[in-house]
Amino acid sequence: MDRVPPSEGGGCPFEPGREHDSRDERYLRRAIALAGEAAAGGDVPVGAVLVVGERSFEGRNEKEQRPDPTAHAEVIAVREAARILGTWRIGGTLYVTKEPCAMCAGAIAAARIERLVFGCADPKGGAVGSVIDVLASGAINHRVSVTAGVLETETAQQLRDYFRAKRVGRTSGAELPPLPVIS
Repeated sequence: MDRVPPSEGGGCPFEPGREHDSRDERYLRRAIALAGEAAAGGDVPVGAVLVVGERSFEGRNEKEQRPDPTAHAEVIAVREAARILGTWRIGGTLYVTKEPCAMCAGAIAAARIERLVFGCADPKGGAVGSVIDVLASGAINHRVSVTAGVLETETAQQLRDYFRAKRVGRTSGAELPPLPVIS
């Protein structure tokens, strides 16, 4: 998949100006708090809240803590919901602070999530319209309604602050460990 235009219509709208549900900001604010916990643990600040009926399931990036390359906030929330609900067909609405990557977009479709709400776009790795659009692909047999840009300013600032602090830490005179030799 090279470059796919953003979703539009067909059950998978990518409309940053679209009106959102009144609960969107409340759940996204919880996801922002979870993202803050991820950052405090040394991970990129991404948080997710999956709401299924009256239940909610939470996740935050934990790639560094576990270490596990699949320990993204979205995947953690989906796994927890599947475990507790006892089904892989989860449904519901997933709130996440940053546009999901290709792995997470695939997991969202596989879990039959009905709706995705995210804060800021990811111009480097976003897979719901920014770089590619996995959820709009004809190869995906499930359509997800997408609402983008909810609390966009706050979610983008949280990421900017995290990466700015990482850059400052790297250039503050502290030496980086040597790279391993691969033969």
